[in-house]
Amino acid sequence: MKKSGKGSITGILLTVGLVIVLCLQSGCRSCKKEVRETVGSVAPMLVTDEVRDIDSNIYHTIRIGKQTWLRENLKSTRFSNGDPIPEVGDGRKWSKRGAAAYCNYDNDAIFAVTYGRLYNWHAVDDSRGICPAGYHVPTDGEWFELTASLGGEGVAGGKLKEEGTTHWSEPNTGGTNESGFTALPGGYRGDRGSFQILDDYCFFWTSTTCDAASAWSRFLQNDDDAVYRIENIKTFGFSVRCLKDR
Repeated sequence: MKKSGKGSITGILLTVGLVIVLCLQSGCRSCKKEVRETVGSVAPMLVTDEVRDIDSNIYHTIRIGKQTWLRENLKSTRFSNGDPIPEVGDGRKWSKRGAAAYCNYDNDAIFAVTYGRLYNWHAVDDSRGICPAGYHVPTDGEWFELTASLGGEGVAGGKLKEEGTTHWSEPNTGGTNESGFTALPGGYRGDRGSFQILDDYCFFWTSTTCDAASAWSRFLQNDDDAVYRIENIKTFGFSVRCLKDR
């Protein structure tokens, strides 16, 4: 992985023989880190509310700064109005799909119990909504707000990651989970349909598009304590973490 400094990527990420093309879409901003000043960090506050999605999956909440997040990745298989989100297991069909879809890592539902499901960006952008009532997929700006409240992108990753190596592979650099966010390394599904880097990385969609082919996302990794902002093709399968409406 080529990085231009902590919290940024310029180029491509190479992993297990699969090339993830980043920042190659015309008309998009650079993936270089946008430096935002922050003073200190905000201590999280546990919120005891239980939230259920349309499938009756139960989530818990955590307040970080002025935001209230779900502490688990989304697991829903239906839109908020009850319509099913198509499950697409076949890699070739996944890579060519231009509409909403979800899958389980390695097409095995057992992974969804711990890591939630993986969604393409078309599911994120669907007007029917995929988050529980009163919640939404956060924007790029709302992710900036989260990392700023935790001391900035350069250190926020460690504060967001689950502590220890029960799920994260070693060394899980900086993983303290002092935010209570409990980010888990659920890997991703590439635009060619293959599954990659479970235990090492987690990727989260934002609801902010860049152009017709790509949208903004965030990722965390096992050997760094930063949060990285990258542009990815909309056919990738990433985790979704929902944020409470204001």
